[in-house]
Amino acid sequence: MALFEYRSVTTSGRLMTGTIEAADIEQAKASLAEMNVQVTELEKTKESATPKSIGHNEFVLFNEQLASLTKAGIPLEQGLRELAHDAGSSKMRSLINSIADELERGTPIDEAVGKHQKDFPPLYGLILKSGVETGRLSEMLTNLNRHLQVELRTKRIIVESLTYPAVVLVAAALIVTGLLLLIIPTFAEVLSDMSDGKAGLPYLTQFVLDMSTHVWDFWLVIGVIAVVFAFIWKSMAFSAAGRKTKERFFRSLPLMGRVFRNGSMARFSECMSVLINAGCTLDDAVELSGQSSSSELLKQDCGILAAQLKEGSNFLEAGMGCKTIPRLFLYSVQLGAQRNELKENLNSLGRMYAAKTFSLQSQMQGLMEPLLIILLGGLVGTIVLAMFLPMVKMIQVLM
Repeated sequence: MALFEYRSVTTSGRLMTGTIEAADIEQAKASLAEMNVQVTELEKTKESATPKSIGHNEFVLFNEQLASLTKAGIPLEQGLRELAHDAGSSKMRSLINSIADELERGTPIDEAVGKHQKDFPPLYGLILKSGVETGRLSEMLTNLNRHLQVELRTKRIIVESLTYPAVVLVAAALIVTGLLLLIIPTFAEVLSDMSDGKAGLPYLTQFVLDMSTHVWDFWLVIGVIAVVFAFIWKSMAFSAAGRKTKERFFRSLPLMGRVFRNGSMARFSECMSVLINAGCTLDDAVELSGQSSSSELLKQDCGILAAQLKEGSNFLEAGMGCKTIPRLFLYSVQLGAQRNELKENLNSLGRMYAAKTFSLQSQMQGLMEPLLIILLGGLVGTIVLAMFLPMVKMIQVLM
């Protein structure tokens, strides 16, 4: 199958551009004729490198624009065509035009988006379908935008939090390596003479001197360990059991674990809120939100919770066996369902968990800088102390 780009005029006189897949140009013309459009230009697209997937920022911008257009009352197909003209990349333009083509053929919105599911967030097609059917598309897209902004900020903070430690650790490695290679060897012979041979040196000094003669061997071992660890860590992502193991590790960390748990619950609450607003039942909202989350443990708990809800259990009782869902969340949802305030409670929970996540992330950023400075100072101080210990020992003997 080849890809053809076309320009055409609809029966209403509106100009339309897009792409279509066909075996040859004749089949492309026949397919366009079935769409009741008058083709003005039709040519095969030039073969090029595989386009990159759309970025997170680009999708957020697209979703914000789509929310604005639907709020203005513009039909979805027409709104997508308008957005395609302003798309920032050829990949995004092609995606939007392809979805608009499917809609004009009568394909349901969830199926049209489902054909490009790898390029969109989970449940995006369902959100669009539910919004169209309930007449609340703009509101649902706005809620999704808020969730995407939270997710984007979380990723940015994590990247910033990891960048600084990486720079400091690299600097520490370079400083320590420089000391061991350039400074320490010049003291080795002098210190040995001062202490009647190497055996007379303090243990810490002996260790540092030995390290200076095996620096490259040390870094070779560290490099091999790092490569093996990275391979195992990456391999764990290909199995559910491996992903659960990684998640348990993150959850067990003192401060980062709390960031991870609250971030997962913020996303889970936001997703449930969107689905409840779309008219989903509580059990379906729980199950779909779990499936769309990046947490394997949460997905497992949501499957169990949804199954018990379908059997008639109330939310609080059904969730007592869940290890990843806090009791405060269970109680709030149960109370909201009883008082017919479920949507409001879920929105409040989402904001609360997001606020906790941001607060903990700020604490984590604030703690990392002094801890890493202490680590760097401790390494350099240990080496300096090792060099001075023989002198201190000699002074004690003379006194």
